[in-house]
Amino acid sequence: MKKRQVVLKSGRSSSTSSSVIRNVRYGECQKNHAANIGGYAVDGCREFMASGEEGTTGALTCAACGCHRNFHRREVETEVVCEYTPPNS
Repeated sequence: MKKRQVVLKSGRSSSTSSSVIRNVRYGECQKNHAANIGGYAVDGCREFMASGEEGTTGALTCAACGCHRNFHRREVETEVVCEYTPPNS
């Protein structure tokens, strides 16, 4: 599952503007199912797939393994875009 978050920041100068684009992806499940017996075993789920629509409680549960989204490895890609317009003289 991939999310995209766009953050717009207005600068003090009217000649510059910038935006930050963050792409968030949730990878493989890292929940240790054998922790209660002192072991280590993961279920093999390779990617988070939401079981419900965004904004519902199902959006936080993986449809493949049933674990909460927090057990899945979070990958964040950040892109900063700056635009500069020279001032008129």
